[in-house]
Amino acid sequence: MAPSIDPKLVHDLPTPEPESPLRARKPYRFSTLCATVENPSQKDQYGSSSVPIYQTATFKGVGGEYDYSRSGNPTRSHLEHHIAKISSAGHAFTVSSGMAALDVILRLLKPGDEIIAGDDLYGGTNRLLTYVKTHMGVVVHHVDTTDATTLYPYIKPGKTAMVLLESPTNPLLKIADLATISKEVKERAPDAIIVADNTMMSPYLQRPLEHGSDVVYDSATKYLSGHHDLMAGVITCNRDDIAKQIAFIINSVGNALTPIDSFLLLRGVKTLAVRMDRQQASAALVATYLHSLGFLVHYPGLPDHPGRDIHQRIADGSGAVLSFETGDKEISEKIVAATRLWGISVSFGCVNSLISMPCVMSHASIDPAVRAARGLPEDLIRLCVGIEDSSDLLDDLEHALIDAGAIELDLLQNKYIRARKVADDVISSALGKLALNGSAESEWFVSAPGKVILFGEHAVVHGVTAIAASVDLRCYGLTSARNDRKISAHFADIDNFYHEWQIADLPWHAVRPVAIDEEHPEQLDFALIDAINEGPLKDLTEAQSHARAASIAFLYMYLVLTRGAVRPALNFTARSTLPIGAGLGSSASFSVCAATALLLIHKRISLPAPPKRTTEEHIHISHQGRRAIPAAVADEVNRWAFVAEKILHGNPSGVDNSVSVYGGALAYTRPGFERKSGMEVISGFKSFRFLLTNSKVPRDTKKLVAGVGQKKLDEPEVVTGLLNAIQSISDEARRALADPEMSREDLLSVISALVQENHQHLVSLGVSHPVLETIRETTLAAPYGLSTKLTGAGGGGCAVTLIPDDFKDELLKGLLNEIITNKYDPYLTSVGGSGLGILSPYAEHRTKMSSPVAVPGQVTPPHSPSPETKDVTDLRPTFEMKEVDGLSHWAESLGRWLYV
Repeated sequence: MAPSIDPKLVHDLPTPEPESPLRARKPYRFSTLCATVENPSQKDQYGSSSVPIYQTATFKGVGGEYDYSRSGNPTRSHLEHHIAKISSAGHAFTVSSGMAALDVILRLLKPGDEIIAGDDLYGGTNRLLTYVKTHMGVVVHHVDTTDATTLYPYIKPGKTAMVLLESPTNPLLKIADLATISKEVKERAPDAIIVADNTMMSPYLQRPLEHGSDVVYDSATKYLSGHHDLMAGVITCNRDDIAKQIAFIINSVGNALTPIDSFLLLRGVKTLAVRMDRQQASAALVATYLHSLGFLVHYPGLPDHPGRDIHQRIADGSGAVLSFETGDKEISEKIVAATRLWGISVSFGCVNSLISMPCVMSHASIDPAVRAARGLPEDLIRLCVGIEDSSDLLDDLEHALIDAGAIELDLLQNKYIRARKVADDVISSALGKLALNGSAESEWFVSAPGKVILFGEHAVVHGVTAIAASVDLRCYGLTSARNDRKISAHFADIDNFYHEWQIADLPWHAVRPVAIDEEHPEQLDFALIDAINEGPLKDLTEAQSHARAASIAFLYMYLVLTRGAVRPALNFTARSTLPIGAGLGSSASFSVCAATALLLIHKRISLPAPPKRTTEEHIHISHQGRRAIPAAVADEVNRWAFVAEKILHGNPSGVDNSVSVYGGALAYTRPGFERKSGMEVISGFKSFRFLLTNSKVPRDTKKLVAGVGQKKLDEPEVVTGLLNAIQSISDEARRALADPEMSREDLLSVISALVQENHQHLVSLGVSHPVLETIRETTLAAPYGLSTKLTGAGGGGCAVTLIPDDFKDELLKGLLNEIITNKYDPYLTSVGGSGLGILSPYAEHRTKMSSPVAVPGQVTPPHSPSPETKDVTDLRPTFEMKEVDGLSHWAESLGRWLYV
């Protein structure tokens, strides 16, 4: 049905006078307005029936309406008047492309302004927003605009300057309630500008200005033109103040539409209504056909499309773009390649039908991890329906589906149905997505190594380069589903702490969620921390301070990572083979495990699909899970692990969590000082044996770090000299470790000397402890003669001793016995191994689980959980009761682990 037009609009085309006082003429309908180009203020002197092309750069005379085509041109004026008329707009502007239109709109912003945008955007929009965020100091929040309430936490009076909406979105056809969002934003932030991208609908099917939007833009390359023979963008608005700014920007930048393109676009608009009627009628037939085959189809015209009622309320049709999922990227590629009538191309809105795969075409510029986090399927196919005969389009598509093996003939029904293999693969894929996206119905098992700082501890806080390496002692974290609307945490190594909370009782009122693609602010949200302390953790005692800190970190991340009303019920259990509080990065490895688990549960990160197996055409070389976790995923985990470390330690350097995520050995320099900041992998790092001795002396990291800071204020010259000396040690160590020509014997000798030198400087900084000095003297004394230093914050904790390759076994055994006799705990380990690990969720990578550990009092373990333990899943009983000595071996036996 044709859309209605408000008869009160000033741009309605004047109609002839009534033939009699009793029979007044009605306003013209939309299709008539499209076809009838009439501007009463610009009559052509020759009465031409088509607007002329004023192909000129300049105009003669002084004081005339036009002087320079960058500022104004009669052909463009006719076009803009016509666009305003059909868009319910008081002002219209035409520029060189749809992205140019968005660029003009974004120039209304200033540094410090905040934008709220959708999480399912056209790839070019996402790219430009990223540029604005990076280079203009504008904060961008990406939210799920299908739920208006998800915007509320981000609406800040005086800060929120713009809300950018698409409905339907491209390519998942998500629906945003433009009217409701506009109303709610205006009530909370009256100065915010509501911007709508209306390209998918065109003014024929939807006019957002009628539903509260302040500015609307279209890529006129699409439906308004309709022929893909020009590039153009359109901006419309009703506010005079905004129109004045937009006109100034366009004139200043010089991206107004050329006269020839204005003529072509004006010609295209005349047929907009008739083209759209044909296109969306065929699109409805295609969507219904694919839906009947069992494919997941995204199209607002289908009865089960999410938000369909909202769309029908604000739009006059369903449009001519749809997308569908096959469940298999390879099948999708075959379908696209097999079509003949459907042209493989980006863009849409043309009279010719087009087919594409957004993730490898129009949206390829979006990082794969971001696409996965936003739920954009790699197998998605987008169809842009043209004006061809619908029977021909369906026939061509059916042949492509057959050729690709997506559908097969059912002889009993005498019709084509979805291929059984594809259907089975879709079920497997759906289950895989549930696991990969962190559904609360799934189980995630993660691990992260501890670390030893070889050189530069404490000094790293003040800009000195630290050299740190992972150790082969690890923290493990396991999430398991609950079905009672509770969240629980079990920290086995912190007095076996266990607590559970009702999700509804958590301090949601204090939460400012962090959207996908948005980084956590530099400062922690102390109001939220206070709310957690005063609410869920109010009953914890002073003696439970360590459990309190870990609980705050866990709950804080759970709360700020939550999107909308999706609040998964789960248990998180953490266990470690690392000594706790000994300076070996146990808190960082815990932070990495907790961050990884929650990012998976909240669908912020995902794992890549298993690689293709070896075939006659392709050879797959297995790396047994090494380098399987993408860098983008590791970076996101590291950022959130650093947030947890801030909660635990106040002012961490960032090196502990970085080593725990990336593994190996890193040189790390903290930002904010003279030296170039960042992390640098130490390539060619040679593995060393170290003896780690836990002094069992508790330490206060915050107090020790603050003490060095105060000493620097009191004795700046002394402390600066010590810091410079430690920097020299780090530089020497990096050169030695990276020198391929240095012999192993010489390298060990250099490292040994630098270990002793570094320790003496740390003693001068006042961060050692008598017990650490006793351990150092024991290892240095005859017959051992080994180099030892404190590691981490010092003040207790752990000492590290370099063990040469030729150190005799009997001497090592004697040293271990002596350390144990002195009531210290020794750990013989190596450094430089793998970082973050995630147990693969894919069935092909998992081994058959060993029998669960029997719960005390049971003769045999139950086959299914009892009603009291519904939250317990397969791995949890064994994980929580396994002896520490056998924990790592058991974890490795479960199947393939994926590492950074």
